[in-house]
Amino acid sequence: MIDLHSHVLPRVDDGARSLEEARELALRAAADGVTAIAATPHVRSDYPTRAARMEFAVQELRRDFDAERIPIELHYGAEIELARLFEIPDEELARLTLAHTGRYVLLEFPYRGWPHQLPTALRWLRARGITPLLGHPERNPEVQDRPTRLVDAVREGALVQITAASLDGRLDRASKTTAEHLLELGLVHVLASDAHGPHVRQAGLSAAARAVGDEALARYLTQEVPAAIIAGQPLPPR
Repeated sequence: MIDLHSHVLPRVDDGARSLEEARELALRAAADGVTAIAATPHVRSDYPTRAARMEFAVQELRRDFDAERIPIELHYGAEIELARLFEIPDEELARLTLAHTGRYVLLEFPYRGWPHQLPTALRWLRARGITPLLGHPERNPEVQDRPTRLVDAVREGALVQITAASLDGRLDRASKTTAEHLLELGLVHVLASDAHGPHVRQAGLSAAARAVGDEALARYLTQEVPAAIIAGQPLPPR
């Protein structure tokens, strides 16, 4: 499996607090069947991570994983706050795309309130040839009240990522119910961990993949689509 949303970089945001925690997170992911992780630190007002900081941290952690023989392939990425998106220069934004392909970017869906700037953001990204992957919308009360609100965004080209802990029940019941509803509606493209470490959320996708209840769909969400995104290729047929 490929995990496209993880705060594995140590001491960059609210994720791994040390190199030891980053190693633990990666080892847990590997033991759970994950072979690759996109490091996606926050890019928002409280953690205004720049591309250079993320790239340096990824390179350092790659060297450490190699030395420690941790079997995880680490990719570049970021989790960008919607409001901050428009402030990022094009060259910087390209460096914050998943796996540096310039094709896909992870956007942080707000935890509260409906993001009225979303249609503008979709058009703004489309003009730059970039497809947004909306991170964890199932945890937003507006989406929980009416999951079909995401239909228009998906029709406009957005992809949807739900959190493994929502689907496997580690988070609240509303998030689990909404994640299941979004799956039923065919609005989910990626299942990812949003792992931070032992103080917030651990790595792992296998329990959530089983909770999908459909082996082919689980493979699509954890292997086929993430592989296409990492390669900068169009998504395979559902």
